[in-house]
Amino acid sequence: MTRRSRLAAVITLLGMILTGCSTPLGGGDYQRPELPGKANWSQLDGREITASEIIHPEWWKQFGDPYLDGLIDQALTESLDLSLATLRLEQAGIEVKDRRRSLFPEFDLDPTARVDGGKQTTTTDSSNVALDVSWELDIWGRIRKDVNAQVANYRSTEMLWRATYLKLVSDVAARYFAIRQFDEQIEHQSNSLENSKSLLGIYKQQFAEGMVPRTRILNQQSEINSLTGQLVELKRGREESELKLATLLGQPAGQLRVPEGSIEALSLIDVPVVLPGDILAQRPDILAAEFGVLRAHQLLGKARLARLPTLNLTSSLNLVDLVSTTWTWGLSTSFKGMFDRDVGVNIDSSEVSLKSSVEEYRVKVLNAFEEVEIALLNLRARKEQMALLQAQIDDLTTVRNVNLQRLRAGLISQLEMFETERTLLSAQQSLLAAYQQVLTDTVVLYIALGGGWPAEVVEEQSVVSSGR
Repeated sequence: MTRRSRLAAVITLLGMILTGCSTPLGGGDYQRPELPGKANWSQLDGREITASEIIHPEWWKQFGDPYLDGLIDQALTESLDLSLATLRLEQAGIEVKDRRRSLFPEFDLDPTARVDGGKQTTTTDSSNVALDVSWELDIWGRIRKDVNAQVANYRSTEMLWRATYLKLVSDVAARYFAIRQFDEQIEHQSNSLENSKSLLGIYKQQFAEGMVPRTRILNQQSEINSLTGQLVELKRGREESELKLATLLGQPAGQLRVPEGSIEALSLIDVPVVLPGDILAQRPDILAAEFGVLRAHQLLGKARLARLPTLNLTSSLNLVDLVSTTWTWGLSTSFKGMFDRDVGVNIDSSEVSLKSSVEEYRVKVLNAFEEVEIALLNLRARKEQMALLQAQIDDLTTVRNVNLQRLRAGLISQLEMFETERTLLSAQQSLLAAYQQVLTDTVVLYIALGGGWPAEVVEEQSVVSSGR
């Protein structure tokens, strides 16, 4: 056995001794952290299905509003937030390529010219070209762990890009819903204001006939002023929402003008009676957190493997005067990591980082379950509220029409008419708010279920084989 073979055998034996325990020194294969069970959704009955069965990638088109579709398309193209997320993803990809270079030999080409210093001029005496090669042999997999950690970081960044995408869609939809709600509220407020002006005309006529005191006119004028002030506030709120929507679209605030429309023109999406149970494999924020766990797992393995000796292969090829060639090579090893105190500190720090990543992942999962359950609860409750409000509006409209006839005949008080008008307007505005909340809660639910992104399995093998 040659000296080089004996050295390699000693290093291999040492590695076997150091890793000779129930858990490999490098940490072993990745295992998904244990999570609390979630058998079903409390608001629903029936089998669990996959999210892809109910969530189309462009699910927002089910609202049936081409203008909303155009806004979302524009945001996905021009949003600065999504552009920044894209740049972060590109940077993570560059870092993966840089880390992968460490798996291969490093070459250094050094063409030089030797000059005869004894002469008056620096004429070239002979030429020399050297090609040096240095390669750390990754016999324990430490470098591969480092590369895999960077790939996991890339995948986590990719999932965060998806989360930014979904948040952008959600924010644009929410702003648009708010604008449409303001449109309807402004219309109802304007109608109520016109009704109050009509009542003022009736009171003025009755006052001229001596049927009512002047205070009736003053009270009605006060009511008109109050309704006018509320109308001004509604218009202000619409314009503010329009300004914020422009920013989401990557435009300077003040340049966007959304045409008036009706919120009731937006179709309510019927949520199926069964929902997917695989949101852990579809929600980008959860997947990002789990890829973070995988990254921490790889870094811990890298830190532990730093205890083992390193083996370096060096080679040098020299071409002198383009005629003669010399080639040398060597194999060296280093045991520095076995005695380096910083390695132990790095191991401890990596262990804590892994535990922190696992806990952060579990928090994300529990929050996801909560968001889905709350969205389902809100959808069910607010749809019930809408039915009750609509029934209340129908009844109040009938009462108002009857009271208006009685008012003309002088059979009811102004206070009673005030109460009817105010209650009807309040019910109408509440119905619009409930409608807007159902639309928003539907968006929240679809985002909570993963927003149409395909399922992903976070595992070590898929990361190692990733072409990124």
